[in-house]
Amino acid sequence: MTAGRYVGKAWDQCFFPRLSKLEVAELAKHDALIVLPIAAIEQHGPHMPIYTDTLISETLLTEAFEQLPDDANIWLLPVMPYGKSTEHLGHPGTISLSATTLMAVVMDIAKSLHRSAFTKLVLVNTHGGNTDLLNMMARDIRIETGMAVFRLDPGGLSSADAWITAKEKQVGIHAGDVETSVVIAAKSNWVHMELAPTEIPHFPESRFLQFRNRAFAWVMDDLSGTGISGDASAATVEKGQAMIGQYGLDIAAGLMDIYHFDMQSIQDRG
Repeated sequence: MTAGRYVGKAWDQCFFPRLSKLEVAELAKHDALIVLPIAAIEQHGPHMPIYTDTLISETLLTEAFEQLPDDANIWLLPVMPYGKSTEHLGHPGTISLSATTLMAVVMDIAKSLHRSAFTKLVLVNTHGGNTDLLNMMARDIRIETGMAVFRLDPGGLSSADAWITAKEKQVGIHAGDVETSVVIAAKSNWVHMELAPTEIPHFPESRFLQFRNRAFAWVMDDLSGTGISGDASAATVEKGQAMIGQYGLDIAAGLMDIYHFDMQSIQDRG
């Protein structure tokens, strides 16, 4: 794992804003992939920083860019630290954009990139509350700009499954074992493990009301009294380091698949 924040290939070589306007103008645009990470600042229980989702994005992308070939024309934008966190409003420290604000900001960024002649964009998301909106926005950007737009959510890659229980896979979706392990591995002095709770929501035994298929609307207070869902007390630095390594490999593989993908190939009759 790459030590430190903002150290490594992601920031020293592939950080898009480090370029001058002349360097941006000279980039090969026909295959360049721009990575726009979107996260959140919101409560993560009594033990975790409100910066958790953004720190996780920075950490995993730092690791992922170390795995990319040096000649890959893939560029990283700064992580957007604010997302749609309305399900956590009322908890101290949560900062949320409205759906319309987040949609407008993402569209404006995409249009700006399009004006600079970029044609391929991936929205990388590390906050579950953004997922549905970003899925919709990817298509809207495609329609509005003609850009090829992709979605990549590290949380959906199952990269941490080898280190957690079956129950945690089902309900550990907020400040549980995975997120806590990753954050203590990335920034241990930001976590208060002595306060790490365990709270397991009790969902109905129904194939239609499974939690992860979004069968019903919820806010965090519906699920939890502590502001978490999962077993944060099970987290360890060692697990977090292993998870970060696997996430890095999986995200890098996903970025390379997107980088090499040509939208026109779907209709290639050759």
